[in-house]
Parts: sequence; C-alpha cells; structure tokens
Amino acid sequence: MLIFVATTLFAQSTGEVQRDNFYDRNINKERQAQGYDYINERDVTQEKRIWRVISVDEKRNHHFKYDKAPFVNILLQAAKKGEITIYGTMDDEFKTPLTCAEAALLGTKTDTTIIYDFNTGRDTAIAVHNAFNPATVKKYRIKEVFYFDKESGKMGVRILGIAPIVQRYDADGNFLNEGPLFWAYYPEAREVLARHEVFNTENDATTMSWEDVFEARLFSSYVIKESNVFDRRIQDYAAGERALIEGRNIQLDLQNKEADNWEN
Repeated sequence: MLIFVATTLFAQSTGEVQRDNFYDRNINKERQAQGYDYINERDVTQEKRIWRVISVDEKRNHHFKYDKAPFVNILLQAAKKGEITIYGTMDDEFKTPLTCAEAALLGTKTDTTIIYDFNTGRDTAIAVHNAFNPATVKKYRIKEVFYFDKESGKMGVRILGIAPIVQRYDADGNFLNEGPLFWAYYPEAREVLARHEVFNTENDATTMSWEDVFEARLFSSYVIKESNVFDRRIQDYAAGERALIEGRNIQLDLQNKEADNWEN
C-alpha cells in the first residue's frame, strides 16, 4: 500500500500521464498496411465498378460512430496533419485535392448572433464559430472495383474511395438534404487506417484496425450504383423495396460472373 501511494505521488509530482490500462497497447500504432498482390492488366478478364452505402445506424456498423473516435474524425485529423489528401465532391474521381487548411474548415459553420450592448445601447453582431459535429455523418459511401483475375482464378475487390455523407438542416432544424463531405483515396489512407484501432464489441483485448475492417469486409452495406452507360444511380430508376432488390441483384450478378469464369 505504501509503495502504491509513493508511486502515485511521484507520478503526480513529475507530471507523468497515467494510462487507462495495466499494459501498453502499441500493436496497432506500429502496424503497416499489408501490400496488395500485383495484378497484371492482361489477367483481368472481368471488371465492374460498384458504389455502396454503409449506414452507421445498422448494428453491425455501430463502430463507425464510436463516440470517442468516430471514423470521420480519423480521416479529417489525418488530412489536417497532411498525412493523407482528401478531395472535393464535385466528382468522385479524386481530381480536386483540398489543402490542410481547407480540410480543417470542412463541416464547420459560422452563425451570426445579435447581442445588445447596454453600454452603447446598440445591437452588436457577433460571429459564432461552430465546430464540425461528427454525429451529422449517418452514412459512408464506398467506391470500389470488383474484378476477376484469371491468374489466381478468383474474383477480387479493391476499394478506391470513401466519402462521409453528412445530413444538412436549415436554421429551424428541418432536414434539407444529404451529400458527401469529402472523398478520401483509400489506397493512400490504408497506412493511416492500419494504425487506428477499432472498438471491438466482442473482446476489448482483441485489437483490430480500420484497415482490417475494410479489407475483411467487416461492415454491412447496400449497393446504390454500378458502372453504366447512363451513369445512373439505382434511385434514378427504382425506389423503395425495388431499389434494394436491384442492389441485391447487382451483387448476385457479380457472384455469378465469378462462377461463369470458373466454368469457362
């Protein structure tokens, strides 16, 4: 008991930061993303681009909105530090890189409040800066490529981009619309994501990174678009349950193509 008290007092006197655990957790901090296998263009016999949505309100996706470390904050912080580049939302082809300063302002909002000054007898306009609220992100959009590699004889998938989808409201709190906040180029972000731990609902001792989540497909999602000559999303020609069925049919078609390649 005396040793514990003495150690505690010493730590306080030296300004030592206490850890919220009984051992150091460094596995994820030291991790690196595992390299992809090289794919030769000649070996790709089938390819299809798919856009899908991850809803954070689905039980399997709750880790995306973990209060202590929302996934969107990991991407934003990395962009502010210059560890990754994020892109504008005029398109999803990563053509408009944003600066670190622009990344720092994403999602922030400036309101004007009128305050009466009793000394001057006048109203004064005060600018109030509101920080980005990660709770406004209810979905994430994923852009990926499914391909069949005849060299390995299997269907593969490579994620190209991730976009947080924010919900927008007017001054009265009425819902206006939703859309992407920015696009992150996933192949570049993998190294950062490999070093960030994900909350594991099953076991606190089992470390898992965000790169593990995406590479192992540890999320629930639904298809909203496949590459097509009209560049249409499913919602442009189907709605409600029919749209969900169409998304499932697109996914099933990808699985059937893998089977067809095996037969051929």
